[in-house]
This record gives sequence, structure tokens and C-alpha cells, in this order.
Amino acid sequence: MAEAPREHPLLYPGAWPRESGLLDGDRLLPLDRLVHEDRVPVLAIGSNASPGQLRHKMAEFGIESPIPMVRARITGVDVGVSAHVSRMGYVSASPVLAPGVVRELFVLWLDTEQLAVIDASEGVPMAAGNFDRAWLPAPDVRVEPGGGTVLRGVYAYVNRHGVLHDGAGAPRRHPGEQRPLLTDLLRGSARLRELFGRTPEEFCARARADRRLCDRGTRLFAEERRVTASGLERYVDSGRTGGPLPGTRPPPTGPMP
Repeated sequence: MAEAPREHPLLYPGAWPRESGLLDGDRLLPLDRLVHEDRVPVLAIGSNASPGQLRHKMAEFGIESPIPMVRARITGVDVGVSAHVSRMGYVSASPVLAPGVVRELFVLWLDTEQLAVIDASEGVPMAAGNFDRAWLPAPDVRVEPGGGTVLRGVYAYVNRHGVLHDGAGAPRRHPGEQRPLLTDLLRGSARLRELFGRTPEEFCARARADRRLCDRGTRLFAEERRVTASGLERYVDSGRTGGPLPGTRPPPTGPMP
């Protein structure tokens, strides 16, 4: 938990816990239950499953309340590659619809204040933000936190730019590490190398906090026809009006990944 990808982009998506736990400050404590009816479930696809990143995001707004992190069996969603360059210096993960695919991912149980912070960090309340929050209902997406429980749905953050494809039109899977992803992306595009350099280290250094350069890189993905839909776009409106917590207060303004 000592290092957050926001500060060390080559570490993206950061270290994930091995098991479920309650993130409380610098500690990950045992959980007494896997479902929290007074909170909302949010699927963590990339760095939101990293305690170090979560702690960094919450500290930015002075939020110190604990966060339950539950390792769950997810059917119907895979981890794709966002079709945008983050001004944090990395290329993030993004969920894609994947019927029949089973992954072990984390579900965060957030209260209203915590949800507002994560919304802000993903750019949800901003016109130029990179993500929308969507409610993914069962049975389209099956979320099993354990003990025979199946959730009636889960929130996820869907990229407004789409996701990168694998060369054959299907969403490419995020490798789970930043260095091999950036190496492959740079190898495949001379124009990307002109913008961001030839190595992952150069990419991160140039992209970090340079919004204009990141926007150029994002446009380049589209211009080079590397982008496809995630398949989750149709659920986006339900993230604004449906789900278990439709009346959340407007999120604070914060940095977009």
C-alpha cells in the first residue's frame, strides 16, 4: 500500500490484495461479511483494486472511512484496455462485455461519500471526463462474492472513448502490467513513438500531467483505427438513474485518470 500508480505510473494497476478485506487507513483488516446492504457495489477493474491507489484517491478529499474490498467471481465481464492516454501517465484498464468469461475481481462496497470521490476520479461528472458509471444488472453480469450469494448487479466505469482492439476487432485484454502494454503499443505505431518516446519510461514521463499530449495520444488511437466498443455502452444510462443508489449527491471535482 506504500505506492500508488498515480505517483508511479509504471506500477499500474498497482498491487491487489490476495483476499477480501476491509481497507482502513494503512491496514487491510478481515471482513465480517461479504455483502453490505447499506453501501453500493462497484466493480474494480484496474487500479481501484489497489489499496494504495484507493487510499490516495480518498486522501485527496479527506475521506478516512473504511472500504470493504471483496474478491468475487465475475461472469460476463473481462478487463480491456482503455482507448485513452491518462494524464496520470499510464494507459488504464476498462471493462468489456465478455459473455461466459469468468474472472476473479474485486468489488468495492462504497458509501455515498466514497462513491462521489471515485466518480470524480474517473471523470464521471465532467463533460470531458473519460468514464461513465454504468449499472450492470444480473443476469447479464453475474457477481458471486461467496457463500452462494449472487448480487442483483454491480456498478462499473465504462470508457467514453471505447477500448483498444486486438487487431482482429475484438477488445484486447489488458495484460495486468503497464510495461509490456506500453512496449507493445509503442512498437506498433511510429506516430505514437513520435509523441511519447520509444520506451515505457519515456511514455510515462511525457504523458504525466500533460493533458494536451494525452489528448493527442487519445485521438491517435482513433485515427489509427485501434478502437472498438466495449459492449457495455448500452448500460450507461442506468448508471445515472438506476441501481441501488440513484440519489447520490453531485460528486466533488477532482483529477481524471
